[in-house]
Amino acid sequence: MDVRQLTPFLSVSPQMTAADVGLAASMGFKAIICNRPDQESHDQPANDEIRAAAERHGLIWHYQPVISGQITDEDVVRFREMMQTLHGPVLAFCRTGSRCSTLWALAEAPRLDVEAILKTTAAAGYDLTAQRDRIQGLATSPGQQGAGRAGGGSGKLHDVLIIGGGAAGQSVAGSLLRRQPGLDIAIVEPRSEHYYQPGWTLVGGGVFERAETMRRMVDVMPREVHWYQAAASAFTPEQRQVVLEDGEKIGYRILVVAPGLTLDWDAIPGLRETLGRNGVTSNYLFDLAPYTWELVQNTRKGRAIFTQPAMPIKCAGAPQKAMYLSCDHWNRKGWLNNLDVEFCTAGAALFGVADYVPALQEYVGKYGINVNFQNNLIKVDGDARTAVFRVTDGEGNTSEVEKTFDMLHVCPPQRAPKFISESPLADAAGWIDLNPETLQHARYGDIFGLGDAGNTPNAKTAAAVRKQAPVVAENVLLALKGEAPKAIYDGYGSCPLTVERGKIVLAEFGYGGKLQPSFPSWLVEGTRPSRFAWLLKEKMLPWIYWNAMLKGHEWMAGPEILAHRPADHEVGEACDFGGRKP
Repeated sequence: MDVRQLTPFLSVSPQMTAADVGLAASMGFKAIICNRPDQESHDQPANDEIRAAAERHGLIWHYQPVISGQITDEDVVRFREMMQTLHGPVLAFCRTGSRCSTLWALAEAPRLDVEAILKTTAAAGYDLTAQRDRIQGLATSPGQQGAGRAGGGSGKLHDVLIIGGGAAGQSVAGSLLRRQPGLDIAIVEPRSEHYYQPGWTLVGGGVFERAETMRRMVDVMPREVHWYQAAASAFTPEQRQVVLEDGEKIGYRILVVAPGLTLDWDAIPGLRETLGRNGVTSNYLFDLAPYTWELVQNTRKGRAIFTQPAMPIKCAGAPQKAMYLSCDHWNRKGWLNNLDVEFCTAGAALFGVADYVPALQEYVGKYGINVNFQNNLIKVDGDARTAVFRVTDGEGNTSEVEKTFDMLHVCPPQRAPKFISESPLADAAGWIDLNPETLQHARYGDIFGLGDAGNTPNAKTAAAVRKQAPVVAENVLLALKGEAPKAIYDGYGSCPLTVERGKIVLAEFGYGGKLQPSFPSWLVEGTRPSRFAWLLKEKMLPWIYWNAMLKGHEWMAGPEILAHRPADHEVGEACDFGGRKP
């Protein structure tokens, strides 16, 4: 069987037989379209036999006969409508595959430019230059404008379209370009600045200057990619398009979604109004991290509260890092005995991986911190300097407790961006629905995701992104060739828990809390405070981020490549993903 991919959603083939259907099923196709009339030639297999084989293998069958050389506009409309209703990947066949390719080219005319269409079909082995005028006519005819770019004009098509120009999006772009220079990549990113967010904890602790954590987006954006400085607003995966905020539609062969997450300040009444004043701060904002350090230097007595909401959040250790660095400063100044320090967390444990808790507990004792589990911040009155917590006891009973404060460091609730949670890409909780190993979308084979907006059960850290990006890059290139993903992400994440100025507990772990140390124990024992880990955090990691990670260098981050993609039952036995098989 000669399968030729036009897009990850649609492939075409010359005449199929009933025996070929099993091969198509094994390749992952979900539907078959027959564009060849039955009994067109004496040597043609019966369509009823092929249809029966498709039904036996659980593939959707569609019969849309088209007379060779006589494709009508009605045929094109019907094909387009059919493609919008099917779940891919889809395999269409006729005598040679040419009719199927032509139907696709004409159906895509309203949204893609002519050159992109002809380039795609030529790459599959079908020269449709004779159709150029007709494709152009369908792209500009009044009756077709509704399917094209809002405001008129043809859409753009890229081999790889990346949503998000943060750590995840740019790391993937860098890894792709290292593997295949010249690949047609576009990034959709509205911001003009790029931030090294892991540095904000050290800004709030007086170690870094805020300016060290920011660079102009234009200076870090790969020059080989096309940058759309705009926000994405919607996805139409059946048409393989992303709609930008101005209505422009961008087409793709492969989509990579890495928009980060949203800090939901408005989920806590009164919080937004008092941020940056009345002693209320957060290292989760570039503008506020310096205010944290200002408060730490000026708070010499009273109550300092550090909060952590329910998971998931990015960098689950960040709320504690802010607290430990603050306490270390107060301890060095001799002020700690005059301060009542509280850690109020909505969780039931100090840290999600038990191996690191003993070291953290030692510092809780050293600093005299009062840890309150299952205490969730629900309201702030900055002028009165009071915070209200919903407290859950051991029997599940809840009550509201009001506390006064002199300093309040808040980690806000976090969620996926609205344009993700309300899109077809989201799971029931609003996160991008991904296979936790291959990072391919659970329902759309031409979509991959990584970073904080994904639903994979790993820590949402820059270290996780550093490991995810090469996996996505490998699998994207395989998908562009019509092959199944083989690169595997093992859930690695790292959280350098800054317990004092000069020492860090280097937490490194994967799915299920399995420890995954990067260094030998004689160099650094990850479950204990380490000066080497501090050196890594303060000196090495920022340089690695700007000069290696974003540029596709994968030192100690190369992906695991399987010789074959495991069957669902093999993956299910190897990993526990909360009952969800990749």
